[in-house]
Amino acid sequence: MPYGDHKGAHRIFKIAFATFAVIGLVGSLMLFLGANVMANYWLQIPEAEMTLVALSPAIFFVAISSVMRGYFNGRQNIKATARSQTLEQVFKTALTIIVVEIIAIISNVSTEWMAGGATLATTLATMSGFGYLYLYYETRKREIATEIKSTVNYKYERVHTIIKKILLVSIPIALTAIMSSLNKNIDSFTVVRSLKQFMSEDMALAQYGILGGKVDTLTSLPLSINVAFSTALVPAIAAAKARKDRKTITQKTSFSLLISMLIGLPCTIGMCIFAEPILNLLFPNASEGAMILQISSLTILFTILDQTINGALQGYGKLKIPAISLGCGVIVKLILNLVLVPIPEIGVKGAAWASVACHVVAFAIAITSLIKNIKLDLTFSKFVIKPVLATAIMGVCSYYLYLNLLGIIRAKLATIVAIVIAVIIYALAIVALKVFNKEEIGRLPAGEKICKLLEKLKIY
Repeated sequence: MPYGDHKGAHRIFKIAFATFAVIGLVGSLMLFLGANVMANYWLQIPEAEMTLVALSPAIFFVAISSVMRGYFNGRQNIKATARSQTLEQVFKTALTIIVVEIIAIISNVSTEWMAGGATLATTLATMSGFGYLYLYYETRKREIATEIKSTVNYKYERVHTIIKKILLVSIPIALTAIMSSLNKNIDSFTVVRSLKQFMSEDMALAQYGILGGKVDTLTSLPLSINVAFSTALVPAIAAAKARKDRKTITQKTSFSLLISMLIGLPCTIGMCIFAEPILNLLFPNASEGAMILQISSLTILFTILDQTINGALQGYGKLKIPAISLGCGVIVKLILNLVLVPIPEIGVKGAAWASVACHVVAFAIAITSLIKNIKLDLTFSKFVIKPVLATAIMGVCSYYLYLNLLGIIRAKLATIVAIVIAVIIYALAIVALKVFNKEEIGRLPAGEKICKLLEKLKIY
């Protein structure tokens, strides 16, 4: 699109919104109307019908939210997208915990109703994300109208031509999202069936509920923290590539990967160490699943890094790689699910290990492609050794504190205090190890103020 063609950009946005609204509506109706067939014949889990019905509206809202996020990204307004995704993840976690706990009390811990409630929470969270985007768009209508009036280089294109171009770009990205969804749905197709070979159906459903409800909710939460960096990469790298500015591409990709490592590593280790205390804190009426959470927490680091790498690759124009890498991971997960879960000594833990393998494979393929296309400015010490040291310091100190607090205060309060102290210790360790240089600190939120403070303290 020619530079300054605000009218053309907004027209593409409206056409894309209408196109994906129709696609999303059709998808929602198909899932809603076909929930009975899918639950009883495809999944062979009749109890899943309620869950599928609760999920069906989410397809529509995900489709139209994606268009709005793409529009704001194109306008270099990353904050709107990041805030909506963060809000969605926070609502998803909070609502899942609240709704599941309420339903557990009302239904006398019915796994069928709890699973439906968890899915309803996901749908409501998706709606909240769209709601924020819509309200934000409404507040910017005047600004957009002014830009449209100042349009230069407007070039009219037919609707079917625009739709064709949109689909050529969106289909590979949509395939990545489909692969991500398929990765989770593999468990719904395989876990209960496999577990039923050596345990009762009720026990199998309860085990699947732990994996697909509590564990997946907790391990997906850290992604919302990293989403701003991965989202910002797409338009930034696309613009830098258009200018043939390889230095900016290297800087932005390297910095975002470092941030992702610094977010993913402590979240992984922290959730692994505090798995049981976290479950007791958030799910007091159904706190089982510590071992499954510990295994699944290993996916966090690779998923977060993969999220950032995919943003860089999509911005660079390598749209197929994320779908291919995750597709290979999904195949690995399917095979491992079918092999490991039927083994009585492993059971549902096999599905958790399969997810770890899936994301390791996806990460390995994606990072290999990234290194081939984009030069990175990251040393092994900066990217691996220092973050590992900072995380080790955090883990040892916070867990030692937690163990000592158990004899003094209530376990739930001890968990909260230990986690808060862990964040503080980790931040101090990053500063002490000088993971960032002055220029990188300046790129952080409130970076200039942080830099001045560190200079006053004579740390930098």
